[in-house]
Amino acid sequence: MIVDLPDTTVSKISRALVNVREEGGAVALGRVLTLIILTRHGALEEVIEAANDASREHPMRVIVLMIADGEAESRLDGQIRVGGDAGASEVVTLKVQGEVGDSNLESLVTGLLLPDAPVVVWWPNRTPDFPSKTSIGKIAQRRITDAATKSDPSKWVSSLGDRYAPGDTDLAWTRLTRWREQLAAILDQPPYERVTSVRVRGAADSPSTALLAAWLRLALDVEVDWGYLDESEWPHGIKSVSLVRESGEVLLERPSAGVAILTQPGQPVHDLSFPRRTLRECLAEELRRLDPDLLYGRVISEGWNLLGPPTVVGPSNQTQE
Repeated sequence: MIVDLPDTTVSKISRALVNVREEGGAVALGRVLTLIILTRHGALEEVIEAANDASREHPMRVIVLMIADGEAESRLDGQIRVGGDAGASEVVTLKVQGEVGDSNLESLVTGLLLPDAPVVVWWPNRTPDFPSKTSIGKIAQRRITDAATKSDPSKWVSSLGDRYAPGDTDLAWTRLTRWREQLAAILDQPPYERVTSVRVRGAADSPSTALLAAWLRLALDVEVDWGYLDESEWPHGIKSVSLVRESGEVLLERPSAGVAILTQPGQPVHDLSFPRRTLRECLAEELRRLDPDLLYGRVISEGWNLLGPPTVVGPSNQTQE
């Protein structure tokens, strides 16, 4: 069910939400959190779809604040989605323009928050310099950003440590979960030898490459040779990780998107399913824990500070790979 509320107020939207639940039989019981999405005109349906999919694991109320660019008359248009149009969530969309969007945004969502439920804020595209210092960021237990959507992902990643406050996270870190799990599993098996060198390679537009290198630098306490491949060689995401020990090299490498090959000394070569994680998967993972991700905080500060500058690798010196 979709209910449109043009040129309205927050109090009218709140009353309409109660009426929709009563008439349609939908209830707020069982909602475990409120997810606030702050976005601009553009990929609205994509982020709502990702939130709806994630709500099947985390029933919640989703409040989408879409702020119009440019000057316009002050206006608030609302929309409520419940039932099949909202997954296991309630979706309230607020399209804001004019002075309404220039004022304290917290006042637009306060009356729509679930009582006594945690608040998570997600900026899927445009992000403030310091999310934790914004009016909505201050009321949230978790604040989610995405370096991959920035015009310069590498620059954004390099400043994450300076912007960090407990409760912050970035989806570039979440996309590393499968890589970190696989690498940890390798090191948990014999031979239990110290890693003496590490090499990480990825695409130039992949902020996750830098975060993986910083994590390995922090976890293994060894210098990490990391760098970016030319776009013609590898277009997106992480390409490979090499761990060198006394017994030889362990290489986890993707020859193509969706597949990884694990090569270890004295063992058969393993083909692994390694698809890039979807937006829905990353969002659902971040909603599983509402306490601060302390490891992420250490990686973007301590790990990043220990990490050396990247190497830019192109086809001409592919032999380095």
